[in-house]
Amino acid sequence: MRIRVTAAMFSAAVVVSALALPATAQAAERPGAPAGLGVFAAKSVHPYDSLGSMKFSKAVINGGKDIVLGVTTKKNVTVTYVATSSSGVALTEAFLWQGTDSSSTDTITGSLGTDDDPACVESTSQTGVYACTAVFHINAASDFKDNGAAGTWKLFLGGYDLYANASYDDNVATTKIKRASQLTVNASPEPVKKGKTITVVGSLKRANWTNGTTAGYAGQKVLLQYRKKTSQTYTTLKSVTSGTGGALKSTTKATADGYYRYSFPTNTTTGASSAAGDYVDVK
Repeated sequence: MRIRVTAAMFSAAVVVSALALPATAQAAERPGAPAGLGVFAAKSVHPYDSLGSMKFSKAVINGGKDIVLGVTTKKNVTVTYVATSSSGVALTEAFLWQGTDSSSTDTITGSLGTDDDPACVESTSQTGVYACTAVFHINAASDFKDNGAAGTWKLFLGGYDLYANASYDDNVATTKIKRASQLTVNASPEPVKKGKTITVVGSLKRANWTNGTTAGYAGQKVLLQYRKKTSQTYTTLKSVTSGTGGALKSTTKATADGYYRYSFPTNTTTGASSAAGDYVDVK
């Protein structure tokens, strides 16, 4: 994971401690999870301990959408925010972190840093107001190796004004980082007489970051949906619970030519998905 330490921002002691975390801090990391914030978690050496006048607001992570990652997904996640400081903005830093308390390495379970410092541009109409953009380059194959990393992540923002006054906010905004799901579907028989029974089978799977595979997802509510050949809108026929290995099976009556699919809404750890519709010709 990219945890950057900028010498211009931190004292020598802070830089050294960030580059070489004590064994206790390393042990606190979830095995295989993104590296922790390290020095940012220790109040005694917190680079933003002296609270300055810089304020952070209007943060938007990934356009307000969940960050959904498969096993090998590579994704650039953009974060925009406003930094306000009457003393100007010399430098800002952005991190996404997971845990309960940023002041302790024991309570940080994962972190994501940017490769480059966020770019901040002062408003032409408002002095001391800066529009900032940070980009997180995420590679799921190397950055996420533990399924426990799925869930809520918080945005940490910090920076220095032109007089070296430091400010930070460890929970400016939150986002959900989720495991990607996928669905398959097959409706039969094809063709079928009107009024006869159609059997719709399929499967629900999701990314397993821990072992780098995609595995069946059992015990989940999945929607069986249908749309007429002449329509662009799917309607829900019933809810089906995925079985062993994520297996799905349901029946319905044939009414008219159309498409059948399974759709998984979403939950706190797994992203939504829908299968491509399977067409059935009704005679």
